[in-house]
Amino acid sequence: MIPTSTNEQKSGTSDRRRERFVEVARHAFFAHGYGATSMSSIAAQVGGSKTTLWTYFPSKQDLFAAVLDDLVERYGRALEVSFDIEADVASELRRFGQALLQTLHSQPIVDMHRLVIGEAGRFPELGEMMYERGAARGKRNLRAFVGEAMTRGKLRAGDPAVAAQQLVGAIQLGSPQMHLLGLAGAPTAAESEVEIETAVAAFMRAWGI
Repeated sequence: MIPTSTNEQKSGTSDRRRERFVEVARHAFFAHGYGATSMSSIAAQVGGSKTTLWTYFPSKQDLFAAVLDDLVERYGRALEVSFDIEADVASELRRFGQALLQTLHSQPIVDMHRLVIGEAGRFPELGEMMYERGAARGKRNLRAFVGEAMTRGKLRAGDPAVAAQQLVGAIQLGSPQMHLLGLAGAPTAAESEVEIETAVAAFMRAWGI
């Protein structure tokens, strides 16, 4: 067995401490809101001083950004879609749509959306942070695929950003909006399939060759 160096042990401890701060902060933000959550309370829950917390996160905004990044890494399935330009366009869009629905219906993502919307009046920067780390990345990925499909003559020529937004909007305004408002839960697999098929069919009617 190869002995673990002191530096590696310290690094592992540091990583676990950072993860613990992020976990506690996520629960605190969701339970009390961004404005009502203090760095002092998070430090107290984890154990230790604010100085230790500030070593990892110089501000509450930095800590919130870390919470966002952690959620995106865990639940941002739509951001991980790798499109195959050689494949059938509609099939690729269905695959993206399914990943997007899974992301939007993940309960931590729903909770984060509700938090950001509730705090938008006082802390508009939270919405910008969430958009840039999540939705904007997914839209850029989809836009690139749609643009290449247009270039290859697989979709009607036009503005790929507009086309991508139309598909994303059609999906977001369905069951995810109902879930966000607390009017329904996540759809069944069969319901998701119908929802995605409807959105992609509308997209292909507008942009298909």
